[in-house]
Amino acid sequence: MDGTLRRLKGIGARKEALFARLGIQTISDLLQYFPREYEDRSRIWPIGSAPTPSPTPVLVCGTVRSVQELRPRRGMTILKVLIADDSGAVELTWFNQPFKKKVFHVGMDVAAFGKIEWAYGRRQMNSPETEQGGLSPEQGFVPVYGLTDGLRQNDVRKAVREALAEAERCPSLLPGWDGGRSVCGGFMPELQAYEAMHFPPSMEVRRKAREQLAFEELFDMQLGLLLRRRQEGKQMGIKCGPNGSLLKQFISQLPFSLTRGQTQAFLDIQADMESEVPMQRLVQGDVGSGKTVVAAMALTKIVENGYQGALMAPTEILAIQHYEEFLKLFRGLPVRVAVLTGRTTAKERDALLEDLRRGNIQILIGTHALIQKDVAFCDLGLVVTDEQHRFGVRQRAALQGKGRAPHALFMTATPIPRTLALSVYGDLDVSSIREMPPGRKVVKTYAVGEAMRRRVYAFMEKLMAQGQQCYVVCPLVEESETVDLQAATALYEELRATVFKNRPCGLVHGRMTGKEKAAVMEDFQDGRISLLVATSVIEVGVNVPNATVMLIDGAERFGLAQLHQLRGRVGRGRRVHQRGARGSQQAYCILLSKGGSEETRQRLQWMEKIHDGFELAEKDLLLRGAGRLFGYAQHGLPDLKAADIVRDISLLTAARDKAADYLKGPVDEETIYAALERRFGTRFQGLLNN
Repeated sequence: MDGTLRRLKGIGARKEALFARLGIQTISDLLQYFPREYEDRSRIWPIGSAPTPSPTPVLVCGTVRSVQELRPRRGMTILKVLIADDSGAVELTWFNQPFKKKVFHVGMDVAAFGKIEWAYGRRQMNSPETEQGGLSPEQGFVPVYGLTDGLRQNDVRKAVREALAEAERCPSLLPGWDGGRSVCGGFMPELQAYEAMHFPPSMEVRRKAREQLAFEELFDMQLGLLLRRRQEGKQMGIKCGPNGSLLKQFISQLPFSLTRGQTQAFLDIQADMESEVPMQRLVQGDVGSGKTVVAAMALTKIVENGYQGALMAPTEILAIQHYEEFLKLFRGLPVRVAVLTGRTTAKERDALLEDLRRGNIQILIGTHALIQKDVAFCDLGLVVTDEQHRFGVRQRAALQGKGRAPHALFMTATPIPRTLALSVYGDLDVSSIREMPPGRKVVKTYAVGEAMRRRVYAFMEKLMAQGQQCYVVCPLVEESETVDLQAATALYEELRATVFKNRPCGLVHGRMTGKEKAAVMEDFQDGRISLLVATSVIEVGVNVPNATVMLIDGAERFGLAQLHQLRGRVGRGRRVHQRGARGSQQAYCILLSKGGSEETRQRLQWMEKIHDGFELAEKDLLLRGAGRLFGYAQHGLPDLKAADIVRDISLLTAARDKAADYLKGPVDEETIYAALERRFGTRFQGLLNN
């Protein structure tokens, strides 16, 4: 059935293209394009009693007393329409809209909606919305939508009314499907709920409609994720045997004891890998919590069972760092580890790929180079994705496709609250590592203002004189790589030429090639650079043990999760003192801000006091909302329209339970998939079919 916008009266090719800019391509999309706010037109004010000046728009009705057009200068027109009722008069004014003169005539009744001001001894309403007739046909609460150039509010309102009328004639155009709605049990008929979201008779009715539609939306999302998981469960995965001598030897030669969190995470992984269902597990933990060792243990287990393992990292430098760490961890063990990046020469690559096909390489580490077509494994049994949110769904699926239903392990250093994990990772099992390795000092964090800049620079100079290294992260000026680069370059030149002119400085930004970035980062890692200036694209996970200061310039522009990630770049090493004794080096994070809102001050205060990434993620979720904290796009999930994960956690939990119960009975999967596509679009359908 044709559910495109062209089906609606008044929508031609031009308007269809304008709606497409807003992500609206179908009638279902339009019905789910909910207003950002509402104008209260539920009260008609007597003109003489209307608040003047009015802080918000008000609705008045009156009879036209005069229509006057002024031309104060060439190219400028002013239209003045005086309307009055028994209580008073107000002058309606429009600039450079001469066509409106034909709309009004003396004696006609007009409803006007706008802000009233007092000017030139009379009430005035500039550029109001008007309707012919004594009463507005849109009394009540009128929707206000997000627009794009070329679309007016009335264009969207009329299109929505047409969509509602069309959905009444053809209920199958409504998002979701009857089977799901019957399980959810709504307060009102479905069409009425959508009408109440767009044109509510009261805010209480709108509240009930939103709650109903939010529950249905969450139910559909959870149902889709559970269906995907059920599909995966039908696959025969690799059933690993009990832990053998190789894994025991690996653990015994670790130079440290595993934390309780690491142990529990591996026990979860072990249980998954010893079942017949392919593992789909996320391990999340703070920077430095030891996720890499847990991944290495999982890879050891798969190798011990005669299969190969792969680890995909988002950057070359991080892939190489993993490789170097794995060489140390597997020293003396019969496990060959190799690395493949864009920097691998053609000759090295050919030899490596041949060994990989023959099974002579047990663990391959690399960037997205791993998913290229000519990379073929002998028998891939486990795929590990590091900093998984940096990869799209297709990239992760492409790597998994190089094996026969391999186990999949995802890692992230961005802790996600359980509330959000239920939605974003509804198809994954989640293990969390909350403890930090013993002996690691808390990074001392200070939020300071611009007045402290010189003292901060003096402190950094003192530490660099002792042989320590520092990061400076430039302010995020705006979402423009060009502007951010200009700001970073200017600050770098200032620090290099004047403030720290006796210290070797480096600059890393997003416009550099991977090779250029890696060269600077290697110089910083090896100690040839004392101070590294970077934009917010600074490499995730890079370990520079001697870096002890993280200065975040413009900290007010970053969220808690990002600030915490950046803070985790320092305090990762142990210092060797003159007498040979080893001790943890104290690290510092300095949040330099130039003012900001109360929310900003609250955020920076939390950074000073809270060092647990999970607790900070909960705070960030409350402050910034799910969409800004963690984008859905990377996971392949759509943005929610009616639901809000923060305030609707109880609905989410109930929807997930309902979806699980629903799938226990016989279901028509094709009907469900069609309904999910209608609600969420093809992107979500693609995720389900990965």
